[in-house]
Amino acid sequence: MSDSPALPCLIDDAGWCDAARRVPSPNCDERAPEMAVDMVVIHNIHLPPQPAGSREFGGSDIERLFTNSLNPAAHACYAELSALRVSAHFLIRRDGELLQFVSCQQRAWHAGVSSWQGRERCNDFSIGIELEGSDFVPFEAIQYRVLQSLLLALAARYPLQHLVGHSEIAPVRKTDPGPFFDWACLPAALGKLRQTGAV
Repeated sequence: MSDSPALPCLIDDAGWCDAARRVPSPNCDERAPEMAVDMVVIHNIHLPPQPAGSREFGGSDIERLFTNSLNPAAHACYAELSALRVSAHFLIRRDGELLQFVSCQQRAWHAGVSSWQGRERCNDFSIGIELEGSDFVPFEAIQYRVLQSLLLALAARYPLQHLVGHSEIAPVRKTDPGPFFDWACLPAALGKLRQTGAV
C-alpha cells in the first residue's frame, strides 16, 4: 500500500464532507443535543452477496439499501433486506469513490444493538464508515488512502476517542470489517485511538 494519502478533505459545520458524493438517506435521526461524537465504527459491506473469496463488487445496490429503494426481486435475499431501515455516514467504494449518506451531525443507523466500554447504543455517539468489501478478500490500497484522509478530517472536527470495528461493539452478531482489514493503515496521529482509547 502506498504511504501517500488521498487528497485532504474537510468536514463542514453541517457535518458534510467536501470530498464525498452526497446520497441522502432517510434512515437517520437527530442526536441528543449534549451527545459528543467520539467514536468511528469501521464496517464492510457488499451487495449482492458473493461466494467467499469472490472479488466481484460494484453496482448500485448498497446505495439502494441505504435509500430504501432496493428491488426485492433482484436477489433471493433482497426481500428481507429491502424491509430493513439502515444507513451509514460514509461508504468507500473499491475504486476509492467516497459517498456520504448522512450528515455527521445526525445519527445514522449502522451499529444496531451495540455496546462499548459500558455504553450502549453506539449509534448515539458514533460515525459509521462502510468499506465496500467482505471478510474474505483484502481491501484496495485506494480505499485505505481515502479512509486515512476521512479519518483525519473527522478527527479535526470531532473529539474522537475510539476507533473500532463493528465486530468489537457487536461481537455476537457481526464479524466486520473482518480479518483482511489492516488496522496498521491508520494515520499515525490516530493510532492511539486503537491503543489507549484516547488521543
